[in-house]
Amino acid sequence: MLRRRSKTPKVQRHETPSAQVRVTRRRARPEAPVPPELRVRDEHLRAAHAQDVVLVTGFDPFGGESANPSWEVCTRLPRSIAGMRVETCRVPCEFRRSIEVAAEAIERLRPSLVVCLGQAGGRAHLSVERVAINLDDARASDNAGAAPIDAAIANGGPPAYFATLPIKAMVAAMHAAGVPAEVSNTAGTYVCNHLMYGVLHFIAASGAQARAGFIHVPYSEEQVIDKPAIAAMAIATMVRGVEAAIAAAVGRREDLKLSGGTLD
Repeated sequence: MLRRRSKTPKVQRHETPSAQVRVTRRRARPEAPVPPELRVRDEHLRAAHAQDVVLVTGFDPFGGESANPSWEVCTRLPRSIAGMRVETCRVPCEFRRSIEVAAEAIERLRPSLVVCLGQAGGRAHLSVERVAINLDDARASDNAGAAPIDAAIANGGPPAYFATLPIKAMVAAMHAAGVPAEVSNTAGTYVCNHLMYGVLHFIAASGAQARAGFIHVPYSEEQVIDKPAIAAMAIATMVRGVEAAIAAAVGRREDLKLSGGTLD
C-alpha cells in the first residue's frame, strides 16, 4: 500500500519587489565579441576627463623676493574664463622639480590649455613667449641651490619647442584690454625657460591633449619700492591681461598674421 506523504503547509512569504527579480548566474565569456560602438576607447576617456580646463601655473618667490607676481596673478584669476574652468598650480623655482610638479598637475587635471606664468624683473610688458630652448645656463642658483651651466633640459630632446598657443592673438587681446603686452622671442635660460620647455616636451612625449605656452610678467609695484628706475606693473593689470590672453587662446587655434619680430 502506498502511503501519501503529508503535505507541509507552505509558509506565505511576503517578498519585496526586488526579491522577485531574477538574478542571472551567467558568467561573461572572454571570447564574446563586443560591438565596436560599445567599446570605450582611451581617447574618449581623455576627452571626457578634460572638461575644458585651463591650468595656470605660477612660481614661488626667488632671488630674495618675498612674493612672486606670477603666483599672485594665479590667486586672483576668476574661477572660469571663456567657459573654461580655471585650475592653478604653484611650482617651485627649481630646475627639474618645477617640471615634475607641473607634469603631475597635467596628468591629474588633463587640461585643454596650459598657461605658465613667471617673473621677468625689469620687463615693462607682459611678454608672451614664442619659443623655449633645450638649454639651462643659470646665472644664479635656483631655490634648491642648483645652477646648471650649458646643460640640456632633455637629453636627446629637440633643440627647441614653439608655444602651441596663438601668441599674437593673445597679445592683441591684452592690448584691447588696455594692458601693455608684447611677443617675446627669448624665455631666457633660467627656470622659466626650463619649465616652458619641460611642459611642452612632456605634452609631446605623453600624448596629452593640451596646448601650452608661457607668459612672463614684470615686477609688481610693491617689489620696486626700493628699486629705483625699474619697470613695474600693478597685479590687477597683470590679472586683466592674463585673463584676456587666456580668453583669446580659448577662442582660436590659428594665430593672427601680425608682426611680432624685433630689429635687434
